[in-house]
Amino acid sequence: MSNSPAPSHAAAFLKKFTVLRSAPRELWIIYGAYILENLAYKCGAAGVLTLWLSYDLGFSDVKAGTWIATWSAIMTLITVLVGSLTDAIGIRRTFLLGFAICLTARCVMIVTLNRWLVLPFGLYLQAVGIALMVPVMIAAVKKFSNAAQRSVAFSLYYALMNLGFACGDGIFDNVRGSERPGTWVISLFGRTFGSIDFSWLPLGLGEHGHWTLPILGMELSSYRALIFLGAVFTVPGFLLVWFFLRDGVEMTETGVTITPRQASGQQGASWALNLWTSCKETAVKTASIFAGLWRQPAFYRFLIFMTLVVGVRMIFFQLTYLFPKYGIRELGPGAPFAHISGMLNSVLILVLVPICGVLTQKVTAYRMVTVGSLISALSVFFIALPPRWFQALADGWLGDVLVHQWLGVAGAVNPLYISIFMFIVFLSIGEALWSPRLYEYSAAIAPHGQEASYMSLSMLPYFGAKLVAGALSGWLLQQFCPETGPRHSEVMWMVVGGMALITPVGAYVFRKHIQVHEDGREEA
Repeated sequence: MSNSPAPSHAAAFLKKFTVLRSAPRELWIIYGAYILENLAYKCGAAGVLTLWLSYDLGFSDVKAGTWIATWSAIMTLITVLVGSLTDAIGIRRTFLLGFAICLTARCVMIVTLNRWLVLPFGLYLQAVGIALMVPVMIAAVKKFSNAAQRSVAFSLYYALMNLGFACGDGIFDNVRGSERPGTWVISLFGRTFGSIDFSWLPLGLGEHGHWTLPILGMELSSYRALIFLGAVFTVPGFLLVWFFLRDGVEMTETGVTITPRQASGQQGASWALNLWTSCKETAVKTASIFAGLWRQPAFYRFLIFMTLVVGVRMIFFQLTYLFPKYGIRELGPGAPFAHISGMLNSVLILVLVPICGVLTQKVTAYRMVTVGSLISALSVFFIALPPRWFQALADGWLGDVLVHQWLGVAGAVNPLYISIFMFIVFLSIGEALWSPRLYEYSAAIAPHGQEASYMSLSMLPYFGAKLVAGALSGWLLQQFCPETGPRHSEVMWMVVGGMALITPVGAYVFRKHIQVHEDGREEA
């Protein structure tokens, strides 16, 4: 029969994505700005900072780890506190302020290596700018979508985050690689119309190469060239928001509404007053809520749960702080390790998260966090094993496809590429299981009406964890993976894997005390 159910199912599936057609243009501007900022973050921050601190500013592994730990902790703390600023000055102005601060900080990091200038006004100022934009991005997606659109809007938001990260990782490796861009010849039907020279781009510089900034003639190292690209990607995001993001726009259940702002003469006077009033009221309210939380048994369960999750989060912290130097020292300068450690993870998460979400709808979030974190924690031990154990795979088809064809590395395949590949694949599988369900379970623990308070305070364990992780990364590198001398990198990853196991083991041991019933799921 011609009336099969397949077309209706396909139409229903596609309709879930077309629901965003009625969303205001602001949602798509946010998506564009988000991709650009993720590109800028991967180029001008993330893994490049620890390399920049050591090779451009001359800090040791331990001191670089301490600086990056403080940077990351400041970013986390400001993220927790920035809500009142957004409420007071609005989404558009918060975006513009965040982009302007990031652009200023990245320019400072490009033009000088003076520690007294570049650390406070470059490194730490960038942390402030990034922290301003993380929560406002989420708030903007919520504001520019209605209830019917929100699920798809946030799914697309998560997908674009991983797309930006994947592209950024590709740029990271291409700048550090040795393949210089050439000239692109424009021809049609055998007739040449011209050519475009791309050799001036900061690509293929090598691990410790240099690039001359056009017009200014300033010579930049490979890592400062990456920060320069971060600044370049910041500019179009800033311009998108400046010219196209309207004030007072909101997507409601009845359609798009625009609430006009006050006349420009009143804006200047009310801006500071609104900010001060909002901050003061928020501080008083937060203090009151915070004091009341400690009288709730659920809050203790919540804190135990979020503290346990820090264990598996340590893996991702160390992928940023520790892994870049480890990759260079073990695989050699210019090794394209970001393709495996970052890009592969982003692509796998993009594919696996919706699949895992559909297949595990009836499974409790607590069980998913326990099982997923166990898989992620155990994945670390692939690089804690001797690389020679993977030599057979390196010499076979997997090594050829992975290293020769994808990464473009010639010669004998280093088996460490295989162990890193296995690590990232299983890490991503585990992450796809536990990461989307983490905050769902946190919301299940929180009493009705206090979800926001619980979620903002969920960042507090990460604040302390980032301080520990950054300092620990420098110590581990110095002890087990120094730039010169004998290395015992497997021991370093044993430590990281052991810390990650705290999450699944703790979740299992304390399940009777912190697991709660979840509506619509199997019994706890």
